[in-house]
Amino acid sequence: MFWTTLLGLTALAEAAPQFGGGFGGTTMLRFGCPNVVIDRLDPLVNPGAVPSSHVHQIVGGDAFNASMTTGDVSAVAKCTTCQFSEDFSNYWTANLYFKARNGSYKRVPQLGHANQFGDTFSTQTQGGILVYYVSAQPGQITAFKPGFRMLSGDALARSRSDTKLKRQNCFRCYTGPNYGGDVGAPCMDDNVDSEGLPNKVCAGGIRSNILFPTCWDGKNLDSPNHQDHVAYPTTGPANFLSLGGSCPSTHPVRIPQLMYEVVWDTTKFNDKSQWPEDGSQPFYLSTGDNTGFGQHADYVFGWKDNSLQKAMDTSGCMGARCADLKFQDINTARQCSVKKVVTEDEDGWLSELPGLTMPMA
Repeated sequence: MFWTTLLGLTALAEAAPQFGGGFGGTTMLRFGCPNVVIDRLDPLVNPGAVPSSHVHQIVGGDAFNASMTTGDVSAVAKCTTCQFSEDFSNYWTANLYFKARNGSYKRVPQLGHANQFGDTFSTQTQGGILVYYVSAQPGQITAFKPGFRMLSGDALARSRSDTKLKRQNCFRCYTGPNYGGDVGAPCMDDNVDSEGLPNKVCAGGIRSNILFPTCWDGKNLDSPNHQDHVAYPTTGPANFLSLGGSCPSTHPVRIPQLMYEVVWDTTKFNDKSQWPEDGSQPFYLSTGDNTGFGQHADYVFGWKDNSLQKAMDTSGCMGARCADLKFQDINTARQCSVKKVVTEDEDGWLSELPGLTMPMA
């Protein structure tokens, strides 16, 4: 993403060795991860189930499977699609589909990400997820521990009566090619971002952002709903790149601010003659959600040893270089993959969404 609010930091970052080291307090890791597999599996919500209820795009380490370990993922994985080669975590979201006027569905392809901080790796991911870790108070942020997992969002949501998550889950309608209109931080400006899927043609595609809670109870690596062991500050969700208010007494430990970014290339479906006759927007999440309010994201921590903690303790990193974190090139990352388990048509026209017994209205 391009942010006018970060132009000053960008200039400083590009002038500093490895985009880090003492030009400001906040640290922001920003790095791409190509898909490791697209499959109908969800070891967080539906552990052991083959298949799970809907299709996901998964990035990160090759330890991903329906019954993956609840222990140290980095001890099991042998490779990762992420730019930081010590990050064997898995990150996944629902896929997006176009529903044509004739009722058939097609998976929406993805784009790479804007070139920021000299990071050409992330421009070549050909999809996947752009991952952010923010340490708004280096030295006071506790990195996740082996076995840590969490979920952000509600796959069943189709509306939202309050604004609690307004700054945590949003879509941006690009106004033109090359990430047109990509200015300002995500989920901050109602003029450019919306909680639901955009209801108009997006000339440059659609970007989605999902942010996670920033407070932890300090004890549990997971919880039955994968959400209760984490929480938002007492004043509500923190804006991106900010510390926010105090953590609640029940969840006193500050953890990194984690955000996913996905760019959907909806431009291939901008012919409104193929849209619903009533003019409504034609895109569905793989859950069958036509609103976008059900956008959600899953996270399984898998950084090697204390590599993430060292980065979160370092001041002033911006981009895909920080402290002594190891990294790899895009060709090496693309060699990492997980064998697809559920045999389904991934890219053709479908009569219904995979896992759903009938087309959604």
